Amino acid sequence: MTKSRYASAGVDIEAGNHAVELMKASVRATYNESVLAGIGSFGGLFDVSSFKQMNHPVLVASTDGVGTKVKLASMAGRYGGIGHDIVNHCVNDILVQGAKPLFFMDYIASSRLNPEHAAEVVAGIAEACKEVSMVLLGGETAEMPGVYQPDEFDVAGTIVGVLEKNDILPRSTLRSGDVLIGLTSSGPHTNGYSLIRKVFENITVDDSLMDALLAPHRSYFNVLYPYLSNVKALAHITGGGFIENIPRVLPENLSVVIHLNSWHVPPLWSLIQQKGNISTEEMYRVFNMGIGMIAIVDKSVAVDFQSSIPEPTFVIGELVEGERKVILS
Repeated sequence: MTKSRYASAGVDIEAGNHAVELMKASVRATYNESVLAGIGSFGGLFDVSSFKQMNHPVLVASTDGVGTKVKLASMAGRYGGIGHDIVNHCVNDILVQGAKPLFFMDYIASSRLNPEHAAEVVAGIAEACKEVSMVLLGGETAEMPGVYQPDEFDVAGTIVGVLEKNDILPRSTLRSGDVLIGLTSSGPHTNGYSLIRKVFENITVDDSLMDALLAPHRSYFNVLYPYLSNVKALAHITGGGFIENIPRVLPENLSVVIHLNSWHVPPLWSLIQQKGNISTEEMYRVFNMGIGMIAIVDKSVAVDFQSSIPEPTFVIGELVEGERKVILS
């Protein structure tokens, strides 16, 4: 059989078809009654007639990637966790506005498609979608020789969720004296990996360290969504760490004081800081330091709120009068 000219140029249509076949079961396992068209269609169709039961439905959308964490995953030959990373990052990003996820769309690009690796990523995406009852409505797998280096790939995704207009976070009731409740991260999540790779570039990374570095970005939806009525604001600690992310939910007249001794910082961060000779200020500007999500609540409900959350949480600071600054103390 004569090899196609397209394949000789670096794009294998048959590999793409094989990847789709491997993905089908994972994707369809996320479907619910709202899916009208999915795999094989030019666009996914999602029935929103249930919105009629809402008073004022608002759609929330977000797009993100996994960053250079994919390079570590490729080096280690571990692809499933990257699927969880992209979904959970996006879930958390719309959760901070109070939204419930509806559907997700993924994009995977590589120099040369490996159907098994792509299917492993999509299986992880589908698993993460199922954990929050979200549909994986569609996506794209692109083979782009000459754009990506051999054996490298990238992953991105788009999420769409919904909430009532009156429930949009942050609320206008934020006041000096409100407290910050920190929820633990599962690791670096999906941020700071260019610096992490630089820190460890001349150091042998054993399996236990690689496990810590590639731990999937966790979702906070299931533990927080039922209790959002007691939340004034949420801050997802992603790129920019504490310094850049917390001010995004503050009004112009408030700052925040973070008490650095109020939670146990996992040893991974001390290792990164020591090996990289990184200042404490920069650590809190780049990384989550063991706190992946922050809920801001009225001080009077803090104890009840913490007792409602089915995992350890920490009072890590409070709001004060100021100009949208983060004060590390």
